[in-house]
Amino acid sequence: MSISLTSLILLPIWINMAQIQQGGPDEKEKTTALKDLLSRIDLDELMKKDEPPLDFPDTLEGFEYAFNEKGQLRHIKTGEPFVFNYREDLHRWNQKRYEALGEIITKYVYELLEKDCNLKKISIPEGYGVIVLNPNENYIEVEKPKIHVQSSSDSSDEPAEKRERKDKVSKETKKRRDFYEKYRNPQREKEMMQLYIRENGSPEEHAIYVWDHFIAQAAAENVFFVAHSYGGLAFVELMIQREADVKNKVTAVALTDSVHNVWHQEAGKTIREWMRENCCNWVSSSEPLDTSVESMLPDCPRVSADTDCFVILKKIACTDRHELTSWKSFASIFKFFTEASEAKTSSLKPAVTRRSHRIKHEEL
Repeated sequence: MSISLTSLILLPIWINMAQIQQGGPDEKEKTTALKDLLSRIDLDELMKKDEPPLDFPDTLEGFEYAFNEKGQLRHIKTGEPFVFNYREDLHRWNQKRYEALGEIITKYVYELLEKDCNLKKISIPEGYGVIVLNPNENYIEVEKPKIHVQSSSDSSDEPAEKRERKDKVSKETKKRRDFYEKYRNPQREKEMMQLYIRENGSPEEHAIYVWDHFIAQAAAENVFFVAHSYGGLAFVELMIQREADVKNKVTAVALTDSVHNVWHQEAGKTIREWMRENCCNWVSSSEPLDTSVESMLPDCPRVSADTDCFVILKKIACTDRHELTSWKSFASIFKFFTEASEAKTSSLKPAVTRRSHRIKHEEL
């Protein structure tokens, strides 16, 4: 309602301005005054006035959501999936609600990994046979510290009576200003600042940090990567920065719907050649699993992850889903790793049939 109400308020002002512009000097002055008034109107601030408080629950139960036996998030009362537009015409409030629920779900997933998968969550350093990188957590948000400016009235050479009078005026001015701010922006949030994690300020930095401090120093003879979406780009950047080390230690790389681009990232010829022989990218496709998918980029082979159809509650649903590529290609990925490991042991190149009919990019 706030958007439509604002539109109705502004409409007659614009009509009156159009009429005034046809008049003389006095009308022009009024026009200037109205333009100044309109320039002071902040639609975002007006929209915030009608918002409910940005005070959200801190548990799934508080949001009236729970995960069912299929691992699906559903409303406790209605059984419906999550609804983003919980309140009409309040996109900003809906976004904040979505983010608050997302934080709770993140903690819930961590708990599942620890309890059901017997993983141990630790801050860097990590140090186990299976390392789960967290390239999306590059900073923490903290409240901005308030800067207190010492008033010039504190000068010791001023008479006490004059200094007290100045302090009183200053306090009254601040009180009026705070009251005005509260009226103007009742839902004003705390001012936050981002503190970037040292040497982990981006997904690419995080991948290099984990490589340098843990993977490169691990005793494992065969290292395998599974990189999804932007993780593929981070891996290519790792190769660019640590090419010789990666080639020496990594046996095979499985990418799932990777968004890397060897041209934009300026990966050299030796990197592209290594990727063609040791990487495979399972992409969103309606083709059967492991079917070759054509690519014009001179990097690793692309094959279908068969994301077109999947089963939900004994019913087949068909769609093209980016986020399903890792899950749908799980068995093929580990078969790919096994073949690569056996080939390395026998000093033979991996004889993976799905690569045999890929396009030779040098010929294109």
